[in-house]
Amino acid sequence: MRTGAFLYPWDVDGDPAAPDLLAGLGLAQVTLAAAYHSTRALSPRHPAHRVVTAEHAAVLYPPDPARWAGRALRPFPAGDWAPGDAYGRAAEALAATGLEVHSWVVLAHNSRLGAAHPETSVVNAHGDRYPWAPCIARPDVRALLTGLAAEAAVRPGTAGTELESCGWYGLAHLHAHDKTSGVPLGGDREQYLLSLCFCPHCREGYATEGADPEELAAAVRRALAPVWAGTGPAGGLGDLEAPALAWRARTARSFQEAAVAAVRAAAPPGFRVLLHADPDPYRCGADAGTDPAHVLGLADGVVARPPKVAAFAVHARPGTVLAANLPVVTGMGGAPARLAADAGRARADGATELRLYHAGLASDEDLAAVRTALRELG
Repeated sequence: MRTGAFLYPWDVDGDPAAPDLLAGLGLAQVTLAAAYHSTRALSPRHPAHRVVTAEHAAVLYPPDPARWAGRALRPFPAGDWAPGDAYGRAAEALAATGLEVHSWVVLAHNSRLGAAHPETSVVNAHGDRYPWAPCIARPDVRALLTGLAAEAAVRPGTAGTELESCGWYGLAHLHAHDKTSGVPLGGDREQYLLSLCFCPHCREGYATEGADPEELAAAVRRALAPVWAGTGPAGGLGDLEAPALAWRARTARSFQEAAVAAVRAAAPPGFRVLLHADPDPYRCGADAGTDPAHVLGLADGVVARPPKVAAFAVHARPGTVLAANLPVVTGMGGAPARLAADAGRARADGATELRLYHAGLASDEDLAAVRTALRELG
């Protein structure tokens, strides 16, 4: 199976040994971050650093001034964690070893945007804003994100792209010194209800689907009341369930269509476009909820977590890419020693390729296990 691994530019830029090390693992491609959210990451082999703090969501290359001239919303350039064209330098070094480079573009996940422009954020039924979650129903947000998709995806020397958070983002978000575990909110139902947006654009959207937005917000609050009280799981929305989901699904579909179209318009022939996706339309986050049939008619394929690849495989056509995203960092819950077995199960689910998360974060021992597994897989 064709195998790629995720990577940050700072894992390669400034480390002359990194490209050969990665090529020696047996990878066919690297999915290299071109636009990424804030993070704190280990870089265990780099000669100049061990901990990288990316302070805010940023593009990891110089944005084109002409593209963004006159726009209130525009990408934020990176700081010293990815100076200048860090993406370009890393991509060139990786390509010199024979690795194919694809861009990794994070769209609807941007805390810096929410801090600078609070009106762009998702607002829950209680009136709380999520500054990390841009509302994809807003025309100005869609213009920013589709423009970002086109610019960040189609970098020089790049053969394809993988679009993450190409849909709704919501409550789920790792935050500094997080204090949200006092009430269990890990269930899909609770996550969905707390991720429903009630900004002015979404209120209008619910109304077009036949739902009074005030009644819907009240219904969400009632449904969550047992959760806050600790007396039971979240309830339903009754007759308002269908119009709420209809608005969300319609908005996600049109955003995904616009993002992919923007990339295709900017890309050369043969440029491959994948979406990080989940088959559950309720799902918010990095793997955004999709309609599998729709998204596979739109993009060249998806990157999904096992066993959810199987839901997309039902709708695959000749040439469809179904990449199973497998964690290989032991300290983050991965199991590189089981990679060959996990790959076999993913293939049985319909996967045609593998993505390994994450070559830059993995220890030497993890990478040795990956190398052995990929040799077993041939």
